[in-house]
Amino acid sequence: MSALPTPLTRTTSPAHPTRVHPGRRGRITLVTILLVIAVVAVTVLSAWAGQFDASFGQVIESIGRVVFQGADPLDNRIDAALWTVRFPRVTLALLVGAALAVSGAVMQGVFANPLAEPSIIGVSSGASVGATVAIVFGLTTVTPWALPATAFIGALVATVTVWAFARSGGKAAVLTLVLTGIAINAMATAGTSFFIFLGDTSSREQVIFWQMGTLADATWQSVGVTALVAAAGFAGCMMIRNQLDVLALGDPSASSSGVNVERLRLIAIGLVCLLTGVAVAFAGVIAFVGLIVPHALRIVLGPSHRALVPLSALGGAFLLSLADIAARTVIPYADMPIGIFTAIVGGPLFLVLLRRTMRGQGMKVA
Repeated sequence: MSALPTPLTRTTSPAHPTRVHPGRRGRITLVTILLVIAVVAVTVLSAWAGQFDASFGQVIESIGRVVFQGADPLDNRIDAALWTVRFPRVTLALLVGAALAVSGAVMQGVFANPLAEPSIIGVSSGASVGATVAIVFGLTTVTPWALPATAFIGALVATVTVWAFARSGGKAAVLTLVLTGIAINAMATAGTSFFIFLGDTSSREQVIFWQMGTLADATWQSVGVTALVAAAGFAGCMMIRNQLDVLALGDPSASSSGVNVERLRLIAIGLVCLLTGVAVAFAGVIAFVGLIVPHALRIVLGPSHRALVPLSALGGAFLLSLADIAARTVIPYADMPIGIFTAIVGGPLFLVLLRRTMRGQGMKVA
């Protein structure tokens, strides 16, 4: 595996920080086409794979009846199962995967650190505390927006805390970032456990399973809320992606290029919390998606956020959909927590990245 270019790698000149090299443009086009094909393929596979026995032909016929003929999905057993259970889950997997991957890509640019990822530095755990409060105290029965709102608040508190303790000269050192993330995760876990203790049996079971990452409770309402919030967050990330490339040149160069560095960081942190919060609210804590996808894309395309942000959305959608298929099919008649599969891949990758990054920064590695 080739070494990961850090977000501080100078790939463009300060005068033209977002200019794309012709050779890289060709790779971007090829990767985009491959990812689009992969997302379409995994979506089709996910639509019919699972415990419910429905053939590919029945899935296509159901889509035709409901979408093009206006049939009521509840009038048919197969349509009812697909449109109330399977299709919302497939759509939510795409949205949550895209949100988590884009969060990771932007966070790595903001912290100038390839190891920054929502679950590693405690952002997902902070969002989990907020969402747990909403579940335990019944706020979700008041409005569907209570879950993402409280998750956003929790994610924001965790992110601001990490940034305050880990930054030095506008950057977050590897060891400081990891240690701060460990502390935030520990405190957030304690907070979540405390609120679970306060809840009744039903809310406890819901939160405990949800903490491992699951799409089993997907509904069209949760899909709608996630789509609106994720679209807003993704649009914001697309608007600042060029400025993140300028920020990679260093704070002095970014400031001299007309970028308000502090404001950019605040906006980026807010967008990351928005995307992570809504993902955690409706899918639980799913780790390492924001690490795996941006890392893989940086190896192929380099560190420029101009292509990294939109392609991370496609890569995240593909990865989480693939993990969801595994969660539904590996063990017959069982729905495993989806976080298990992302952790299997992401855990070893994080250790490799940590070792290489610490060596690159001159730290002693045993």
